[in-house]
Amino acid sequence: MELARDLNSVDLAGVPADVAALIKRLQQDNERKQNLIECQSREIAWRDAKLEKVTFELARLKRWKFGAKSEAMSAQQRALFEETMAEDEASLQAQLAALKASLPETPDKPKAPPRKPRCQRLPDHLRRVEHRHEPESTDCACGAAMVRVGEDVSERLDIIPAEFFVHRHIYGKWACRCCQTLVQPSAVPELIEGGIAASGFVAHTLISRFVDHVPYYRQETINARSGVHTPRSTLSSISGQGGAALEPLYDAQKRFVLQAPVLHADETPVAMLDPGSGKTKRAYVWAYARGEFDAQRGVIFEFCLGHGSQYPTLFLGGANGPPGHEQEPWRGTLLTDQYSVYDSVVDERTCSGRIAAACAAHARRKFEELAKTGSSEVAQEAIRRFALIYHAEGQLAEMDHQQRLDARTEVTRPMWENMFDWLQLERRRVAEGGATAKAIDYSLNCWPALTRHLHDGGVGLDNNFLERQIKPWQMGERPGSSQVANSPASARRS
Repeated sequence: MELARDLNSVDLAGVPADVAALIKRLQQDNERKQNLIECQSREIAWRDAKLEKVTFELARLKRWKFGAKSEAMSAQQRALFEETMAEDEASLQAQLAALKASLPETPDKPKAPPRKPRCQRLPDHLRRVEHRHEPESTDCACGAAMVRVGEDVSERLDIIPAEFFVHRHIYGKWACRCCQTLVQPSAVPELIEGGIAASGFVAHTLISRFVDHVPYYRQETINARSGVHTPRSTLSSISGQGGAALEPLYDAQKRFVLQAPVLHADETPVAMLDPGSGKTKRAYVWAYARGEFDAQRGVIFEFCLGHGSQYPTLFLGGANGPPGHEQEPWRGTLLTDQYSVYDSVVDERTCSGRIAAACAAHARRKFEELAKTGSSEVAQEAIRRFALIYHAEGQLAEMDHQQRLDARTEVTRPMWENMFDWLQLERRRVAEGGATAKAIDYSLNCWPALTRHLHDGGVGLDNNFLERQIKPWQMGERPGSSQVANSPASARRS
């Protein structure tokens, strides 16, 4: 390379003609070689990006085909895609083999040995029933009396199945024979007036249906084992009346949640019957929770027919509330994923005083999906850096807001600053359009919101706290759970 630079800088003035011609030919050869090297470098970069993209798509296709999410489709639905998926997989495999033909093979990393299971101690709050076991005789064969020197204790978990019982309310009647006056106490108020279900049975039915996802026909069978006949029509009626009776509590819970200065928000799809079409359509449940570090936690769910920005805007008291139902707009920090509808929710033109915070788990997840292919060193390094940040954050959970903010300023802020510089450097190195570039762009594009927790000790690092609260709805989507809303009204009751 130094010789090439020297040739390009040679002054041909005063040089013999034959020497000048030779130097000129060398300069032209050098220029052609430089162009060839640049062309090959661009081709190598393109091949690397293509290899990374194909590897990533192949890994994601295999997860779709063999992962747990495939169970969300019936056998008939999966059959519609099997041929296309097989063709896609074969095509990707061929492309991947062609791209890897000239690359050296790398040895597989040894897997860590599986962890051995360990019995956990049974909870101390459980009632203990002791069974004493002693030898039939404590006289030794030598004739001497034996002395008790200790004991071994083993514990086994047992259960008494749920017991049905009946409340008998006996209202005495008292009459005055002189003035013909009759006195009788008023009836005890019940959650469902005129029905057979007491409040405990109503709560049990609602929890079994909407938390444990036990459909009514299975509850009917379970209750029948105890000799109690509860038709599914009765159980559904109990749930409907119980849900309607809980609406004032829902309104109070909503007011309580919206008093928090930090809110988590997320949404998940649910199936709702579409009368006349013979199938279901997609609706959504939106979830809002007080901050992860709030002293008093709370979560509220709202059923909506769609997932547009109008739903969270209306729930949080935006400018487009219905006439007669105006609500003071909520103000604070809103922690969400990077779903685009939240941009308008925190827009100053919609409502001032709202600050966006982004979920670090979603940013990390982009690199985690990329790392599963095993071909991206950038993804592996990003996951390592996120692991250090999460490890440091785990030590701050029990601190108050100011202490947590001070610790973040001292410990995790330098980690985030170093990651920002590293991501910018790697972004300039990777090819456009590749999976690595998209993963890096996801973090860089939302960096102020991603690091919002560095300015407020009450803001969490990610949205995992709310995702754990919304899991019951996601479990209800699985096959066999029968978590399908019959109508918007029934979905709101649940």
